[in-house]
Amino acid sequence: MTLPRSPAIGMAGLLLATTAWGSLFLASKPVLPHVDPVWFTLLRYSIATLGFMLVLRLRGPIPWGALRQHGRRLAGLGFIGYGVFSAMVLVGLAHSVPSHGAVIMATMPITTQLVRWALDGQRPSRSAIASTLLALVGVVMVSGALAHRAAGAQASTLVGDLTALAGTLGWIAYTRGAARLPELDVISFSALSALASWPLLLIATLLLAAFGLAPVPAADAAWHAWPALVYIGLVPTVFGVLAYNFGVRTLGVVTSTAFLNFVPVSVLLIGAAMGSRPALHELAGVMLVVSGLLVHTLSQRAASKLDGGKAAQRPVPAGDIDRNALVCRSPRPQRLLSIARMRRSSS
Repeated sequence: MTLPRSPAIGMAGLLLATTAWGSLFLASKPVLPHVDPVWFTLLRYSIATLGFMLVLRLRGPIPWGALRQHGRRLAGLGFIGYGVFSAMVLVGLAHSVPSHGAVIMATMPITTQLVRWALDGQRPSRSAIASTLLALVGVVMVSGALAHRAAGAQASTLVGDLTALAGTLGWIAYTRGAARLPELDVISFSALSALASWPLLLIATLLLAAFGLAPVPAADAAWHAWPALVYIGLVPTVFGVLAYNFGVRTLGVVTSTAFLNFVPVSVLLIGAAMGSRPALHELAGVMLVVSGLLVHTLSQRAASKLDGGKAAQRPVPAGDIDRNALVCRSPRPQRLLSIARMRRSSS
């Protein structure tokens, strides 16, 4: 079963993904004092890989041929997007607070546009930059990064925040890689990249543990953390990644990363559902984030309509006339086919 790639369904998938990722920060923070971020990442994606492959198998035969054909690329993208991104963000979260992690996640729209500008020469439009900055201001307000906090919340270190910021480049690389493998659908790409990269995650974890950089978690600590690990491995990881990759295929890389601004908003909404009353600055930030997303979406639609209008006005070369299109759309197909043949012979 294939979902229709309509913009509305793509937006719904992105909102569900960012909501699931918002819950990731809340569920991960209590586990990090007991499980090292590197081992956390390995356990998380061990569970997630099983979940991905189960979803892929339930849908139909597993495309082993695609894994053999794109195995190295899938392994590299999965290692960078799943392993490096997750581990570095968790390291930053261990030294910081969830609000800082949410803000750093929300910088990815700007970083993505800068990466595209640097690597692809695609300069972002003024409306895209303005909407991203507007949403980012809202993100900062939602997180309370500018508000006075207790001494415990001020324990964030610059090293931890910079580590998490650098880790976001891994997810941007993974997102770009997903868009460049259109022959693999969302489920296949997500599952095969997880499966191909899992041995690399295991090797990297064991090497870091051997050098004392990733302490092996105690058995009792891992046992007490398993409910959170199972939740994180299935909901924010399997479901969140599938929903996000579907949004990338439907709406594109830039629009999809713009929805990452909703991550701190989802943290606020989840907290409110759990009985935490939002503050005034948090509500104001939500409005700015939503406004930024609306401005971005409307500007993207306007640009698409403008490009489509220019393409419709562009003359079609004689050699590019589609014979089947002439037959289907014209009430006099034979006459038009004759004209097409004459134009081709004259050219």
